[in-house]
Amino acid sequence: MMIRIRSRDGLERVTIDNPHATISQLKSQIESQLGVPVESQTLSTNQNLLLAKTPDDWSPFIDMSNPNSPISSLNLTHGSMVYLAYEGERTVPGPAVNPAGSFGKKMTMDDLISKQMRVTRQENPHCELVSFDRDAANAFQHYVNETLVFAVKRGGFMYGTASPEGKVVVDFIYEPPQLGTEESLLLLRDPEEEKLVDAIAIGLGVRKVGFIFTQTISQDKKDYTMSTVEVLQAAELHAEGDLNEWVTAIVKLEVNEDGTADVHFEAFQMSDMCVRLFKERWFETEVNKDEIDPKLSKMKKDVVVGVKDTREVDNDFFLVVVKIADHQGPLSTAFPIENRNVPVSMKALKDHFNRTKSLSFVKRISDFHLLLLLAKFLDINADVPALAGCVHTQSAVPEGYQLLIESMASAS
Repeated sequence: MMIRIRSRDGLERVTIDNPHATISQLKSQIESQLGVPVESQTLSTNQNLLLAKTPDDWSPFIDMSNPNSPISSLNLTHGSMVYLAYEGERTVPGPAVNPAGSFGKKMTMDDLISKQMRVTRQENPHCELVSFDRDAANAFQHYVNETLVFAVKRGGFMYGTASPEGKVVVDFIYEPPQLGTEESLLLLRDPEEEKLVDAIAIGLGVRKVGFIFTQTISQDKKDYTMSTVEVLQAAELHAEGDLNEWVTAIVKLEVNEDGTADVHFEAFQMSDMCVRLFKERWFETEVNKDEIDPKLSKMKKDVVVGVKDTREVDNDFFLVVVKIADHQGPLSTAFPIENRNVPVSMKALKDHFNRTKSLSFVKRISDFHLLLLLAKFLDINADVPALAGCVHTQSAVPEGYQLLIESMASAS
């Protein structure tokens, strides 16, 4: 039987004669066929092993730590995937070369460029930590969990601040018009609405800092962190974002062995090389979803991974893990959120003001999603940043704005 081995060096294969072999025997074959000493190996069926950087980080992965366990007890069969982390370095055999006629062979400019385009793991992110506003994160995950039940994909742009020390603080999530299916997320972006969002952001003293999206329940059992289609979309938005600390966040539902499920947030940066490859159009973007391996990104030309020339790159090479924290930010997230199944009407504004009578006026409008509704009726250059500025400084809202907003609420 053949077992696929995925490590930091890419995808390799190991052949085993006995389908009832033990983990110890599998490790011996990995040493024999791939040249990784048994004592250096950490094996797991959990793909997250590849995201762990040090031996200490590998220690929680114990599902294959008993050398006497048969691999069949882990449901490993012909073609199954096992993840390998190891200490040290090794030489990975490159493709066979026929020396006949190769002496003096001329190299094209593309050959020279591809030799220089070396894809390696980026160890350190530009963003050391991303902190999510609890209410904003909860409003996003609650909708995809309770309403969409993780059956279709959903996405949004994160707005906040990025410090020189590499900390990103997310204060709100804007959800653009979109069409999500089980496998794809099509953003139907509205340039006019995004201008309003950016005008509000200026007043609030924030900017676009990242992209957040969900993976569907059907993706829970797939052996990848991000699919090829997701990597392409994330790289495109990262490149557009023009921010070193730009963060890509994933929200997914993980089903436990006892049948219960937990919502998980994960945060990454697309590596500098990934963004460069996208900007320079190395990615093969016209891909047939039915014909591609979702774990691998296809290149238009050869790149160097390890010591191999290849046109297929493991997507994990493009991901740099970012630590996650949370905080209670200055904004509320009680107002209905834009571009969801139910359109936001002026009646929502009236209901909101009826519910919040006990609060000061500036507190009543300290909600990005409410400001976005109001912005559609205000001057984008003067009124929108000024009103958002009052929210930012928590200062008194001029009487003229108060009367206008209250009349809009009472008219519905």
